[in-house]
Amino acid sequence: MSKIGKKPIIISSAKVEIKDNLVSLSGAKGKLTHQCPDCLLVKLDDGKLVVSLVRATCKNNMLWGLHRALLANKVKGVEEGFELKLKIVGLGYKAQLAGRKLTFSLGYSHKIDYTLPDGVDVDVDKRTGQLLTFKSIDKCLLGKTCDIVRSFRKPEPYKGTGIIREGEVVRRKAGKAKATA
Repeated sequence: MSKIGKKPIIISSAKVEIKDNLVSLSGAKGKLTHQCPDCLLVKLDDGKLVVSLVRATCKNNMLWGLHRALLANKVKGVEEGFELKLKIVGLGYKAQLAGRKLTFSLGYSHKIDYTLPDGVDVDVDKRTGQLLTFKSIDKCLLGKTCDIVRSFRKPEPYKGTGIIREGEVVRRKAGKAKATA
């Protein structure tokens, strides 16, 4: 039995439509859909979304917990939305936003241009250009976008420069020891 799959998903303000295991969610932030496999059954009971098993096998138990978690993320996304913050650390490192295009200056000989995918918005700190706040209703798309941006200049362990997620701890290494002779 899946511990996560058994938990009901509490719905506060989202509207839910279920048709042949296709769950359509709409809320204040937007609309999302989720297709559940045939081994799962999705019901709406008293403002709670309940995911249950049709056939119990080991593989179906894993799918049960996975799809319940994905549905819970989509419900939270259409009701509240998700937000991730990235910080650019380094002298002269910055980002600029022009429409849907981010331009990064990260110490390379060239600037890096990145076009934001549909469904993801970003706020760039106007003063320094080093604090990026990404917002989306789709948690998976938001995480993928932040990982792509972070891959442009990963955190470096000696100086601590690069693109760092908020709350991430960069393990610092000691540099070369001075010669004593």
